[in-house]
Amino acid sequence: MGSKVFSFLLNTIPRPLLIRLSYVFKYIAPIFLAGNNFEDPIDGKKYRKLLPYGYGEVQRENALSPSSHSLERHRLMWLYLKRETDFFHKKRKLLHIAPEQCFLPLFRKMKNLDYITADLVSPIADVKMDVQNMPFENESYDVVFCNHVLEHVPDDKKALSEIYRVLRKDGFGIMQVPLRSDWAKTLEDPTITDREERIRLFGQYDHLRMYGQDYPERLEESGFKVETYDISTYLSAEDFRRYALPKGEMLYVVRK
Repeated sequence: MGSKVFSFLLNTIPRPLLIRLSYVFKYIAPIFLAGNNFEDPIDGKKYRKLLPYGYGEVQRENALSPSSHSLERHRLMWLYLKRETDFFHKKRKLLHIAPEQCFLPLFRKMKNLDYITADLVSPIADVKMDVQNMPFENESYDVVFCNHVLEHVPDDKKALSEIYRVLRKDGFGIMQVPLRSDWAKTLEDPTITDREERIRLFGQYDHLRMYGQDYPERLEESGFKVETYDISTYLSAEDFRRYALPKGEMLYVVRK
């Protein structure tokens, strides 16, 4: 029952309003879900269970952390930044496109970051902009995060070229996307506008494509050097389960 209600809300409430409502929800849900089965590595809180998440009929159990609102992909990225980078210590200028709620308050408090957030519609972003035409100078950022954005963008190649343009040569970027590892090629068709058909093919009603195994090649075509990070080689099976991480998902880190 709870999963169906959650799915209904995700599919009917506009995303900007969902973001605002979630700030209230984050203080209530942890009280009812407290326990010791799962742990969110971002805020260190532990739960009896996590919340389901997903669009359409597909719901992932134990996906959404009640307080930080992190999903599996966010926890994957956090562990990568903690274990494999100097992100939390070195002075950097960070552009965060479509800032995730689980990261935004923490990044804003980090004294080593010159932190700018940007988005076309998000009510929590500093700058309103189109990722296909960004109002920033060439090579102006050390780090760019742009997660689960490209599948919404009409011209993702233009967006990638813009991210490449504003990234400094010694910087790095993380651009996660929904990806089907069993598909060789990305599926996209701009003529598909029906909500249900988009959910069926692309996983969400407002997605314009579903990426396949060619995603790293698409990044390289934009000029990036791509590094693949597989967290399953660094964590135990129990850690993988406890943090509720995505099975088989790779993190593609780009450099200029």
